[in-house]
Amino acid sequence: MSEALHSSRPLRVVVGVAGGIAAYKACHLVRDFKERGDEVRVIPTANALNFVGAATFEALSGNPVDTGVFTRVDEVQHVRLGQEADLIVVAPATADLMARIAAGRADDLLTSTILVATCPVVLAPAMHTEMWLNPATQANVEALRQRGISVIEPAHGRLTGKDTGPGRLPEPHVIAELARTVHQTGPLVPTLAGKRVLISAGGTQENIDPVRYIGNRSSGKQGYALGDIAAQRGAEVTIVAGATDELEAPSGAEVIKVRSTREMQQAMAQRAPHADVVVMAAAVADFRPESEAETKLKKGKSDGALSTIHLAENPDILKGLVQMRKAGETAATIIGFAAETDNELENGRAKLKRKGADLLMLNSVSGGGVFGQTRNRGWLLSADGREEEIPDGTKHEVAVRIWDAIARLAQ
Repeated sequence: MSEALHSSRPLRVVVGVAGGIAAYKACHLVRDFKERGDEVRVIPTANALNFVGAATFEALSGNPVDTGVFTRVDEVQHVRLGQEADLIVVAPATADLMARIAAGRADDLLTSTILVATCPVVLAPAMHTEMWLNPATQANVEALRQRGISVIEPAHGRLTGKDTGPGRLPEPHVIAELARTVHQTGPLVPTLAGKRVLISAGGTQENIDPVRYIGNRSSGKQGYALGDIAAQRGAEVTIVAGATDELEAPSGAEVIKVRSTREMQQAMAQRAPHADVVVMAAAVADFRPESEAETKLKKGKSDGALSTIHLAENPDILKGLVQMRKAGETAATIIGFAAETDNELENGRAKLKRKGADLLMLNSVSGGGVFGQTRNRGWLLSADGREEEIPDGTKHEVAVRIWDAIARLAQ
């Protein structure tokens, strides 16, 4: 693994801002990078300053703000900034700005800097749905992606006025996370275009009584990161989510909320026949109480209902999905997850063989690691015997590696 991939040094980030109503969100994006210790230079277009003043960006970034190439001419700013930048992120990127970048224009400081740059460039579009779906815009997006520029899929939601649809700027922290992932792992390429992806995420909860349950520490962050990267690669994504209330759905993904293992099993089985790839990333409860009390159980009662809970085994969702494939009910590639605390590789190899999945992501969770954290690591085990160690990285970076490994299964 390259040193750059593991480097945690501060980045030199150029934040470009185009003239759209979502320009105010760029302030939060600048703050996100600054709080991580990155050096930030904001380059707005002249129209962007109609929405947010230069003084605001200067205060947040700690650097001067210019829009044209004839300011500080002695520094030849567009050349210096483009050559020195580790990452360029434009948010919002309007239809007009993307058209100018696609055409190779260099008529202001931002477009000139992008034309000089050799670092990763990430564009986060924001515009009305009709503008985003216009063939001219889509052609520009395709051209930009072919040149190695990452164009983030816009979010679905409320736009200016009463309109709702695709075209909303993703939240700043989402843009920042995707941009950092691009810097570490490479551009977002629509390699999953036309594919239907089904992902389970989070932990399941099994009721003891109306106020208590059996569960685990899974947050669902890895499952959502897998959905996020899959959506950015062009897939149609459905997430069957357990306990993930604090997480935002990836842009464009459909999220089906469930609570128990049996509810998750039903939701996955219903949708698996229509999926091209199924990823069982959820950490389901293996057992449930044999019976659920209708009222809250009380401490100190003579019947000892709380001190002795009889458990029943839950269905094995991953194994059931593999059995569906053997029966011809789905043709999906199936990926499983395993969380182990000891003898990780030995247990993981045995589980992969026992379950019959195509690929298994094996995590070491001893000491509470991975669950609820922003980073992950482990091993990818393939049914054909290939094994790949996944080094420590953000869960989005790990998601990239998992999707890359899934792509290699067909090779």
